[in-house]
Amino acid sequence: MATTSPATVTSLAARLRIVIARSTRRLRQEGGGDLSPALFAALATIDHHGPLTPSEIAERERVTRPTATRFIAKLHARGLVGRTGDPADKRSSLIAISDDGRALLNEWRTRRTAFLSRKLERMSAEDRATIERAVELLEAIIEEPHEGQR
Repeated sequence: MATTSPATVTSLAARLRIVIARSTRRLRQEGGGDLSPALFAALATIDHHGPLTPSEIAERERVTRPTATRFIAKLHARGLVGRTGDPADKRSSLIAISDDGRALLNEWRTRRTAFLSRKLERMSAEDRATIERAVELLEAIIEEPHEGQR
């Protein structure tokens, strides 16, 4: 059945939003740990794109600079990130993930991937192929520039 009418597309979008939110919550539960979702996201961003300045973290996480500074302070206090001076701007610092931070991320990612692997193994090959195609489509949606960045 094609999803073309605005009401049907809106209904599908609402269902998709709910599934994504519930999936995120469930993966957070499976991953364990005691970092908030926002701190986990900031740590993952620093791991993937770092080292970063606090302003770059704020921009990537779409939060204010003071909020990013609080995230950094909490992550630093737990030994998950380190600070060094920014050679390009002596007034700023660069934030990089620490070995402990990387180990924590790897542990959480391993747990979450194992959870999903167990679920996928129980599915038929046809259903796994459908999931694979859905993942490709979702990746395309997520990779589109933010509405304000076009």
